[in-house]
Amino acid sequence: MKNTCYTFIAVSLLLLGCKTNVLTGKKTLNFFGNNKQLFSMSLQQYQSFLSENEVVTNTKDADLVSSIGEDIARAAQIYFNYKGQSNMLNDYDWEYNLVNNKQVNAWCMPGGKIVFYTGIMPIAANPDGIAAIMGHEVAHALTDHGAQRMSLGIVQQAGGIITAEATKNQDARKRQQIMMAYGIGSTLGGMLPFSRKHETEADKIGLELMTIAGYNPEEAPKLWERMKAQSKGGTPEFLSTHPSEERRIANLQSWIPEAKALAKKINATTVAQ
Repeated sequence: MKNTCYTFIAVSLLLLGCKTNVLTGKKTLNFFGNNKQLFSMSLQQYQSFLSENEVVTNTKDADLVSSIGEDIARAAQIYFNYKGQSNMLNDYDWEYNLVNNKQVNAWCMPGGKIVFYTGIMPIAANPDGIAAIMGHEVAHALTDHGAQRMSLGIVQQAGGIITAEATKNQDARKRQQIMMAYGIGSTLGGMLPFSRKHETEADKIGLELMTIAGYNPEEAPKLWERMKAQSKGGTPEFLSTHPSEERRIANLQSWIPEAKALAKKINATTVAQ
C-alpha cells in the first residue's frame, strides 16, 4: 500500500510538473512555474560567482562579449515579437561577463545571466564565433533548460527515495545492487539524454538567433570543428551531457538554410512594421 502511495505521488509530480515551452511548443518537465522566484535565486548565485572570480573589463574581448550578447538578446526580442509574444522576456535581466579562467567554457543561468571564460575566446576566434556561442547560451535561458534540469533532478531524487523504500526488506547486498542499478539507469537513460536533447535544442535556436542578429551562421559548424580539434577525442557521446562534435557539426550544417530563411522572413516583417 505504501509503495502504491509513493508511486502515485511520483506520477502526480510528473503530471503537475508538465509545462508548455513557448519557444519550442513542447510540453516539458518544469516545476518552476514562477520565473521571478527562479530568476531571483539565479541572480544571487551569479553575483556570488562574480564576487569570487576575476571579471575581465575594458578589453576588446570583454567589449565583444557584451555587445554581441546585446545583439543576440535583441534578436530574441525580435523573434518573440514576430511570434506575437512580446512580453515573454519582461522578467529577463540580461548580463554578460568575461571571466579570467583557462577552461574552454561558457554558460547561462536562468533569467539571462551569462559568463564566458577567457579560455573559450581563442576557439570562438571571431565575432561570428562568439555569436554562435552566445546564441547557444541565450537559447538555454529562453527554453527554461535550467529549470527543466533542476526538475528532473528532483524526479531522480524522488525515484531514489521510492526505490530505497521499496527495497528496504531486501538483504543488504541485493538492495545495494538495486540502488546502484537505479542510479546508473536513471543517469544513462534519463539525465544524460535529457541534457543532450537540451544542447541540441540550444544549438538550433542559437543558430537562428545569431542569424536574425545579422551574424554569419556558416561560422557555427566551423566553431565546433575548432572545438573538436581542441577536445582530442573526449568522452563518448552516450556518457556525456553534450552531443558529439561530429553530430553537432552535421546538425548545424543541415539547419543553416532553414535559419537563413527564418531570419529573412522575420527581418522583412520587422522592417515592414
